[in-house]
Amino acid sequence: MQSSERTQSHTKVESKDNMERSRKTDQSTVRQAGLRSGAIGYMPGLDGLRTLAVFAVIAYHFNLTWAQGGLLGVSLFFVLSGYLITGILLAQWEKSGTIDLKDFWLRRARRLLPAFFAMLAGVMSWIMLFAPERLAAMKNEALASVFYSSNWYLIFHQVSYFERFGPPSPLGHLWSLAVEEQFYLFWPLLLGLGLRFLAKRKWIIGVTVAIALISITAMALIYTPGDDPSRVYYGTDTRAFALLVGAVLAMVMHGDRMAANLTEKKRLALDVIGSMGLLVILLMFLKTNQYQTFLYPGGLLLFSAASACVIVALTHPSSYLSKLFSWRPLRWLGECSYGIYLWHYPVTVLTNPVVNTESTEPSHMFWQIAVTVILAALSRYLIEEPIRYGQRKLFLRQMQGLQRWRGPLALSAKMSAGILLIFLILLMSANESTQVSAKDMAKSGKIEMQVQMVDTQSPEEQARTPETDNNTSIGNRVDIGDIRVGMAAENEPAASDSDKNNGPASADQGSEISGEGITIIGDSLMIDVVPLLEERLPGIVIDAKISRQMHQAPDVISELRKKNKLGKTVILQLGTNGSFTEKQLLKTLDSLEGAEMIILMNTRVPRPWETVVNEMLTKVSEPYQNIKLVDWYSASSGHNEYFRSDGVHLNQAGIKAYADIIIKALM
Repeated sequence: MQSSERTQSHTKVESKDNMERSRKTDQSTVRQAGLRSGAIGYMPGLDGLRTLAVFAVIAYHFNLTWAQGGLLGVSLFFVLSGYLITGILLAQWEKSGTIDLKDFWLRRARRLLPAFFAMLAGVMSWIMLFAPERLAAMKNEALASVFYSSNWYLIFHQVSYFERFGPPSPLGHLWSLAVEEQFYLFWPLLLGLGLRFLAKRKWIIGVTVAIALISITAMALIYTPGDDPSRVYYGTDTRAFALLVGAVLAMVMHGDRMAANLTEKKRLALDVIGSMGLLVILLMFLKTNQYQTFLYPGGLLLFSAASACVIVALTHPSSYLSKLFSWRPLRWLGECSYGIYLWHYPVTVLTNPVVNTESTEPSHMFWQIAVTVILAALSRYLIEEPIRYGQRKLFLRQMQGLQRWRGPLALSAKMSAGILLIFLILLMSANESTQVSAKDMAKSGKIEMQVQMVDTQSPEEQARTPETDNNTSIGNRVDIGDIRVGMAAENEPAASDSDKNNGPASADQGSEISGEGITIIGDSLMIDVVPLLEERLPGIVIDAKISRQMHQAPDVISELRKKNKLGKTVILQLGTNGSFTEKQLLKTLDSLEGAEMIILMNTRVPRPWETVVNEMLTKVSEPYQNIKLVDWYSASSGHNEYFRSDGVHLNQAGIKAYADIIIKALM
């Protein structure tokens, strides 16, 4: 009997010791994750998932043709944020019976603001030193980013994510942080109301699902295939569903934690669900792009659901995927992912050449990634964590391998050193080829102002605008072309005799061709070439307009046919301003019934739709016997001297080369 009591007592002591060790281990894990007690436990696999998301976005911004769907990494971040934030709020509610909004918002501010302001200060300092002429243009955008309203600023100012020229803003990626911050502001309020007034969790889940469905429906209704998708891409209302998918997942899983030791059958089911979700994510990274019509009516919802499946698998340490994504290097990069996202776009934008007609060297991309990771690490260890945690001991635990920082140096001194190091790295990253001079900016502004004046003439003023030739149907567009050529002539040396004999075709060859029976339909790029083509192809009919898109072409063709100005040979030069669907291109070609020859010009425009446009033109033109595809993209490769500072519109040398390649195609 005494032996039995001693055994029971010994078992109780062991059990108590095991519970104490388990409690200490859990507390250590919480501290390592930077979470307070009451927050959801640390799940290392989710840090690995962050790494996948941020490097998908980087690949997209590097314009890698095999990663055109990398922009979906932002959606992966949205689902993950919705899951984690909702889990934290639910844990707080269960612990205290309320959601402490002040505490939640302060913790979010300590987590996000230090790194953000370090990045903003570094970028604006770089701009002041190396491109001061851009300060005025960036002032309002920087102000909008400070108040986390960048996405609505871009929407209301009609700044297109996919259809803008000129040097891209180094702050253009902050729209996604604005969406998340707006979610952090309103979601705790809505969730708190739901927890207080809806007794059953299933009702809260139902309401959340309903709001998510409203969001995805708004995206589907607002989006117009073939038009610029920026409104639905930027909008908090049309992107909220991804965050809410993560929120629903947190509600479903919260309080129903799986057993530490899963049966083989359950572990297999978990890995199958996660692997299927990961497969969908990777396929959409590799096979989709932002112009596919499938993406906005439902594709993004499919991606969000796949992301939720992966998160389910990664939340359990026994799953195969969780072990894979918990690999220490992936975890470390995931812990730095916020800083990497903040820094990657400014580093990419500010160190890329403005005009680059050659493929980017892999070494240049690796160098940009290295600088980004270094800046993110400096920001994390020297600025973010000292402010986020405050206590010196907790901060030193985070430093682990960085023993040299365990000295008596004050945290304020370390933060100052971090800011200085960040600034020095930015200075060393400066690349003269990335700059647009004040003279160029002024010239571009002068041209744009004159273009707008001409393009917005009243009907009476347009009637008074002389046409250069009775057979030319470009109306006032000739004046715009003259402005551009005139500016080029003022600032560029005259072409030498050897230049005149080079290029796709010579001027003498062009003089043998008449423009009678030839019609060109184009956009602003063609406007540049109008005067030279009229000189070398007398009688040609040209209809070119700023910002013209492919879906507008059938109406233009119909109007030209009514005026008897549609020739038997038609040249289509469209795609500079954005992509188009296969259906829209086929509709345009069908409207040219009766044309003996159709010439399609592909495009060189350093924007994400360049590859999409060129691939679509190649694919659709192949079956047609009377269609010839002119490869301007290849002809201009390696010729930076053809382009103005935006890398799209042509200077005098480019105008001549473009006219030559058209004439060669006609011959």
